[in-house]
Amino acid sequence: MPSENPIDISVVIPARDEADNLPPLLDEIHAALAGQSYEIIVIDDGSTDGSDSLLAQRMQQDARLRTVRNEKSLGKSAGVYMGARLARGRLIMALDGDGQDDPAFIPAMLAALDGDDVGLAAGQRINRRDTWQKRIGSKIANAVRRWMLGDDTRDTGCGFKAFRRDAFLDLPYFDTMHRFLPALFLTDGWKVAHVDVVNRPRLHGTSKYGIVDRLMAGLPDLFGVSWIRRRRRGNPMPRLRELER
Repeated sequence: MPSENPIDISVVIPARDEADNLPPLLDEIHAALAGQSYEIIVIDDGSTDGSDSLLAQRMQQDARLRTVRNEKSLGKSAGVYMGARLARGRLIMALDGDGQDDPAFIPAMLAALDGDDVGLAAGQRINRRDTWQKRIGSKIANAVRRWMLGDDTRDTGCGFKAFRRDAFLDLPYFDTMHRFLPALFLTDGWKVAHVDVVNRPRLHGTSKYGIVDRLMAGLPDLFGVSWIRRRRRGNPMPRLRELER
């Protein structure tokens, strides 16, 4: 659980085998959030490329950096959820560790959370720098998801998302939940803002996700989230927090 002395923003980065991409990414995050109260939490998801040693060295020089290592990979949703649970910030800024999410867009993502009724700011990639197979697969998956869930989000697979920590932790956790955050926030009565973000090419390493494995993992959960959208009649947690003040 988060410790005392809360701060404003917690940047959460789930990363597996991204040792070459993390140092410049961390530097860019510091530049984007200069002058703000923030921390960075990297969830090292079972990396075998020396990420743990690199992050341990960075932590010695960087008081804002915290890291947690999973001995085996638990997946992106687990990484985001673990980071949010450990965070001290009231706002969470989640982005991937591969460097394709440009931290220069962090201020715009956080600004989109203005207003008490906006729970999630979802990045939507433009000028995607992935292979044509991944782009086509993503378009098909997003079209089916929008039709089934009505979340009006064209790119839910983008890992660049800002959200209210308390609202996120009220959501039902399950593997692959990161792909369904707009629908889940809408179901709990929050508004979702969308922010166009530039997608950068991956400079080092390879993607950890393929088209087939994403499809096989996502299809059962798509039907599950559709059921949740029909059956979850609002979330009592916001009202309970009111009563507990």
